[in-house]
Amino acid sequence: MSDTINIYMCGVGGQGIGLLSEVLTRACMSAGYTVHGCDTHGLAQRGGTVVSHLRLGDKISTPQVPPGKADLVVALERLEAQRAAASMLSSGGTVVYYDTTYQPIHVRMGDAKYPSADQVIATIKKCGGKAMPVKLADLLDPRMQNVALIGQIAASGLLNGVDSAAFENALKESLPAAALDQNMKVFYGCIQRVGQSDC
Repeated sequence: MSDTINIYMCGVGGQGIGLLSEVLTRACMSAGYTVHGCDTHGLAQRGGTVVSHLRLGDKISTPQVPPGKADLVVALERLEAQRAAASMLSSGGTVVYYDTTYQPIHVRMGDAKYPSADQVIATIKKCGGKAMPVKLADLLDPRMQNVALIGQIAASGLLNGVDSAAFENALKESLPAAALDQNMKVFYGCIQRVGQSDC
């Protein structure tokens, strides 16, 4: 596959960006994409912002997504979704984010204000993008929010040629055995909920 697709993932240290990036990489590679990527983990243990870049395609010179060129932004909390939309999203792109309020360190320190749900959607629309908030009322463990986002991406067909089976296999290859059953329930549950109000 030769078309370039730019994916920018963001969240707060400890939310599971590493797993999110690994699953997307495996799923896209199994679908035939050439995948380039890089991560930043410097602030992960301090509750700071963590980002991961994935670029799909053969004619790519750098693994980092250029500002304003992300076709897909995947964010694990509301403020990071808003920030990524403003700086990274391309016009016509999509932001899939877990609609939770994590309170990153710069918010706790008073350096930034936390946006409302409406403000996040307004920012995404202002940037010419589509907002896909995800929120599961029955999620047992917040560490599974990344899997809920993967379910949303899979069910919505946001990555051309990468079907639900590719994501399912990537999850099974990436998750530890002890956590597999519960996470797969979240994945399948979110796929079933697509088109409803809570996912």
